[in-house]
Amino acid sequence: MDEKNAGMLSPYRVLDLTGERGFLGGKLLGDLGADVIKIEPPGGDPARKLGPFYHDEPHPEKSLYWMGFNTNKRGITLDIATARGREIFKKLCRKADIVIESFDPGYLDGLGLGYGSLEEINPGLIVASITGFGQTGPYKDFKAPDIVLWALSGLGYVHGDADRPPLSPSYPVSYFFSAMQAIIGALIALFQRGTTGRGQHIDAPTLLGLAWATGPEVQGLWPLNGEIVKRSGRIWPRPRTGPDGEVTYINVPLSYPCRDGGVKFFPFVEPGMLPSTNGLTRWVIEEGLASEALQNVDWTTWDWSEVTQEAADAVTESFGRFFMNHTKEELWQGARDRGIQLYPVFTPRDMVAFPQLKIRQYWQEVDHPELDARITYPGAFVKLADGSCEIRRRAPRIGEHNPEIYEKELGMSKQELEKLKRAGVI
Repeated sequence: MDEKNAGMLSPYRVLDLTGERGFLGGKLLGDLGADVIKIEPPGGDPARKLGPFYHDEPHPEKSLYWMGFNTNKRGITLDIATARGREIFKKLCRKADIVIESFDPGYLDGLGLGYGSLEEINPGLIVASITGFGQTGPYKDFKAPDIVLWALSGLGYVHGDADRPPLSPSYPVSYFFSAMQAIIGALIALFQRGTTGRGQHIDAPTLLGLAWATGPEVQGLWPLNGEIVKRSGRIWPRPRTGPDGEVTYINVPLSYPCRDGGVKFFPFVEPGMLPSTNGLTRWVIEEGLASEALQNVDWTTWDWSEVTQEAADAVTESFGRFFMNHTKEELWQGARDRGIQLYPVFTPRDMVAFPQLKIRQYWQEVDHPELDARITYPGAFVKLADGSCEIRRRAPRIGEHNPEIYEKELGMSKQELEKLKRAGVI
């Protein structure tokens, strides 16, 4: 490892046994300087088959998914399901500080590598387990793919269009939440170890990690006014109370298409938001694109709980026509100049070009000699004064550091390694 800006966790070693569920955890520790050893089965981790691939060429050494989540790690191959593999893993544990794993509950115990066994080898060892539902409880042995976890978290219920079945909120990222929670727990345990001298087992269920992610818009509206938030796509259904007290809903867009993509805007009428809504209204009028309804609207007296769908459509259709006359950049610049709370919907290309991220030097170029290329990566997740949170090495190739770790650190001979390789242990 490059000693320059080695990082605040550089004295610590992490053994990363995770599959794709937990890659992010080891990466975060590696970004902070820990010596993270990624342990793959012989032949490579199955996640190396996940796309997208560099230049769209499927290959276990060209998975951009693998590359992105395994930077700052050294890599070895080892089959811990074999007796010899378990012996070697235990040797590695003697000098490790943290083990991260994402196997199903009970799997490591069945191999004699659960926390109870490992703490006998190294009482200071911290083991962080990333699972769908946790190590205990009636759901612990249930399958927990991303879609199931989003569904049980409640977030699936509010994502999608009202007239269609629920959707997963995004690209499969549910396990990112538990990976982050596992690392928070491991760092706290590391701090406590400084006082007690002992490690502990961190149980990080993904469902718990998602429980808070529904946020105040879902959880908060029930205790506030008894409202159950339902999915509405890009439309925000606003409750309207009729003369007989019956509650119905009018549909108001939350996002609009524009000339080269989309923007987010809502005409809020609360006192702090009136300048924004009035500002966009004046802009639309100046360009001659306002309907008579929008020209005559008085936002100070507008009450979304009383207006009709026809009245709402009469003002918002002018906004839609106006947005289609402009690009995202034109709308974003004009909104800033006029104090309007309007935001462009960024694509990945927009993110890379976003001035705020470029000025903060967020994107980082990483050398890939094996590809004869430099690839742009998301950089440090936090800025430290000494710049020590950064990408120091690309993701490892299959078994790249076997000689470095097995020969130089464990003192094994080349002949022994060759024998282990033939036996399928490494």
